Amino acid sequence: MNLGATDIVVLLGYLAGIMAMGLYFARRNVSTEEYFVGGRSFKGWVVGLSLVGTSISSISFLAFPGDAYKTAYLRMVPNFMLPVALVIVAYLVLPFYRKNRIISAYQYLEMRFGPRVRVYGALTFIAGQVMRTSGILYLLSMLIQGVTDLSPIACILVGGVFVALYTVVGGISAVMWTDVIQTIVLAGGGLLCLGVVIHKLPGGIDQIIEVGSAADKFSFAELRDGTLQPARWDFTLQSKTAMMMLVLGLTNWLYEYSTIQYTVQRYAASRSTRAARQAMFVAAVASIPIWLFFMFLGTALWVFYQQFPTQEAADMLTGAGGAKAEDVLPYFIVNELPAGLSGLVVAAALAAAMSSLDSSLNAIATVGVIDIYRRHLVKDRDDRHYLVIARWVATAASVLMIVGAIVFHKAESKTLQDTLTTLTSILAGGLLGLYFFGMLTTRGDGRAAGFAIICTLVFTTWTVMAGKGWLPWWLNLPFETYYTSIVGHVVMFAAGYVAALLFFKVRKPLRNLTIWTHEDEPENG
Repeated sequence: MNLGATDIVVLLGYLAGIMAMGLYFARRNVSTEEYFVGGRSFKGWVVGLSLVGTSISSISFLAFPGDAYKTAYLRMVPNFMLPVALVIVAYLVLPFYRKNRIISAYQYLEMRFGPRVRVYGALTFIAGQVMRTSGILYLLSMLIQGVTDLSPIACILVGGVFVALYTVVGGISAVMWTDVIQTIVLAGGGLLCLGVVIHKLPGGIDQIIEVGSAADKFSFAELRDGTLQPARWDFTLQSKTAMMMLVLGLTNWLYEYSTIQYTVQRYAASRSTRAARQAMFVAAVASIPIWLFFMFLGTALWVFYQQFPTQEAADMLTGAGGAKAEDVLPYFIVNELPAGLSGLVVAAALAAAMSSLDSSLNAIATVGVIDIYRRHLVKDRDDRHYLVIARWVATAASVLMIVGAIVFHKAESKTLQDTLTTLTSILAGGLLGLYFFGMLTTRGDGRAAGFAIICTLVFTTWTVMAGKGWLPWWLNLPFETYYTSIVGHVVMFAAGYVAALLFFKVRKPLRNLTIWTHEDEPENG
């Protein structure tokens, strides 16, 4: 599936524009305040579109159409809880970050629980993001390889070096504005694909709706034994149900928008609390329609290949020969789009991945300098020194990302990837529960938080070992492993609260650190 000369020119033109933006914003980065939070000057709509680009990623562009192509719309269910989560975060969590002028999410952990808990949060974030960026870059390289003649390693190097360059030199301003452009390109690329499908189908959009409805492709159903079966809607921890997927979605979105550095950093970069809340509104309003659109695109592709069947498209439905449903959109792009449009849509797919990679790399640099280097290793140096170190940390993170992607490529099975993902989930499990323990109660200190972290580490280790069948039957999990993250957050909160109630009392003032100790004063800046 190689692109033609016209498509390559369009694609290279887009990439050149992204690089030019990174170099342009490099001139503004004369301080760490500019490099990490852009001088706290961003408008709400800019931050909001950046949040959309970061959270949507390549999942929307490839996985969502692939899932709808093969099954139905059950994957969408957790996403419906995003607006609910954002309302909670906007009025419960955001004030803690804005009033305390926080740059890193883990600064709050030190204010509430002490420096050791802050280091724990920072290190687990860095480890998790290195794994995340490696995985995304590996997927990005597969897309590049699918439309070029480059080797897999060359694709990893090209993608990794390109993203690293504009992120390292441009800082958060380059990340934010390129995310805005990439979000627009992502949506535009999807619209072009749908337009071509509608144009080529004899019945147009009416055919998509009619044929898709007849096959239950628009339902909240899952594929079991080769047929679509409606999802259950009951509350239970014993099996996957649509209702529990809503609960899981709420938990996951609260986790991402309350505790993850690349989102908290955007709150800090907003010009005001009002602008940060506007950003969340933009993210909620834009994300769900975009997700639904890409699900609909997957259904449209299913109808298209029912009308114009090919062996490759059929194999993507059945998995024959290792074909994956996620490949259906790239396959359609290369084989059905006219010259020029293919290059633009491939650019959209690249944009989806790059908008996640650049955010993570910049966030790693921020956490590495703010929470580790300046806080514990080298104190009281001039700001210029820390700006230089930030670029070096971003560069080191980029190198680790590239190496990790190469390791993923070299691994002949998913064993290594699964192991790394498992270790990350063990270390970072329950973090939302820790933040909520700090924000929603006035009890406990660093000792209670440390006890909660140990209990959660034991819990997540148990779930992993039991899930892999390494433990005797009487230690099997009493719940579906799909809900491990929900239970982990509860364990963290409960263990901390009980330890605080029985043993560890608060030893310091908690001004502006809990919902019970908020002061109605204007935010500083």
